[in-house]
Amino acid sequence: MLLPPDLRDWVPADHVVHFLIDAVEALDLRGFRVNTRGTGSEQYPPSLLLMLLVYCYATGRFSSRQIEAATYSDVAVRYLCGGVHHPDHDTICTFRRENGRLFKECFVKVLSLAGEMKVLKKVGGISVDGTKIQANASKHSAVSYQRAGEMIAQLELEVQQLMDKAEEADSTPLEDGLSVPAEIARRQERKARLAAARRIIEERFAERRREAQAAYEAKVAEREAERAAGKRVGGRAPKPPPDNPGAGDQFNFTDPDSRIMKAGTGEHFDQAYNAQAAVDTEGSLLILGERVTEQANDRAQLVPTVAAVPEPVREVSHVVTDSGYFSERAVNAVEADDGPTVYAAVEKTGHHRTVADLEKKTEPVEPPPDASLAEVMRYRLHTALGRTLYKLRKECSEPVFGIIKEVMGFRRFSLRGRDKVAVEWTLVTLAYNVRRLFKLVGPGKLCLQDLAEAYTG
Repeated sequence: MLLPPDLRDWVPADHVVHFLIDAVEALDLRGFRVNTRGTGSEQYPPSLLLMLLVYCYATGRFSSRQIEAATYSDVAVRYLCGGVHHPDHDTICTFRRENGRLFKECFVKVLSLAGEMKVLKKVGGISVDGTKIQANASKHSAVSYQRAGEMIAQLELEVQQLMDKAEEADSTPLEDGLSVPAEIARRQERKARLAAARRIIEERFAERRREAQAAYEAKVAEREAERAAGKRVGGRAPKPPPDNPGAGDQFNFTDPDSRIMKAGTGEHFDQAYNAQAAVDTEGSLLILGERVTEQANDRAQLVPTVAAVPEPVREVSHVVTDSGYFSERAVNAVEADDGPTVYAAVEKTGHHRTVADLEKKTEPVEPPPDASLAEVMRYRLHTALGRTLYKLRKECSEPVFGIIKEVMGFRRFSLRGRDKVAVEWTLVTLAYNVRRLFKLVGPGKLCLQDLAEAYTG
């Protein structure tokens, strides 16, 4: 026999797959959508498809075709599927695409499980950070606003030349297999697509301009209020936002929702999405909140990312983040109504620790009541508590993204479009949390009866 009578003989007792099975069996999966009967496709229970997706994402297989192949070649995956079930790639992809809301529910329930198992504190801090994940589209499929205008003018010229050629009886014929009407139609179709791309770029710019105009007016009003109070106003005066899109604003034909973003150390650009995560700073390194945005800049991401942490999972006491998230409006919004205290760097700092950094520090002098928010934030970060908390940022968020990208191997979305990409990022963070929770509690520590009581109690 090529395989044992029982696949459990080939799957070690301390394997993560046993932990995953116990966890999923305790979840309420009645709301999950599966392929409709009458389609001719084989039916599979939602628990099987959920376990299959989570395990394969946790072990670095993200394509539905790769997952289908694993049901034949991977012993642990065969064990998950009962040894005889092999969902096809279309069934897997459809299940993944149509159950985004319920994946989020499972994300919260796994964190609730972590709380029941005393590895996740009810009250504590979070570290907010983001990373660029490549979109399922090439940056070479993108066109800039200026280039689209130039190509439209060129196509209009070529259409006119072809029409003139059609009217000339003695004109030079085209290459074999080509016709003037077909070439005109092809150029007109291309022109229409480029015109649509320019309209979308203009609509996106108009939305950004409204936000930028509001920020500009707020800065002007703030400076005028300081002058009226007799204060000296330093620095450059704020500039109003431009009236038209920039020449480099781009649109991608393969995944229109994705954007060209700086990646890595900022020395190159990718067609990407900005994946956000709020990571526990109390020792578990679990992801407590997740979301995806098509905006490359993190300045507007602090408020929605903090809000992505479900209240039943964590009562957030403080938030640590880097300078990319700092803005007066965002910090005030997070801290409003007795919200968590924000510890954000005001300017970029290097990772190297100088001799001065090693020396014992005295507590800084508290800023006056009329100090700016930037001064208050500098004071917070120079206190003993602030220094301790801010160290947790690079100890929490950066290792999590490192595990997702290097260990799990997730560097590129398989799906296209912001909504579908958001579903996939939920799956990635869910798979990461399952891996991490298994690491925290160890094998054999998860009791199915305890889980059932946790979710029904």
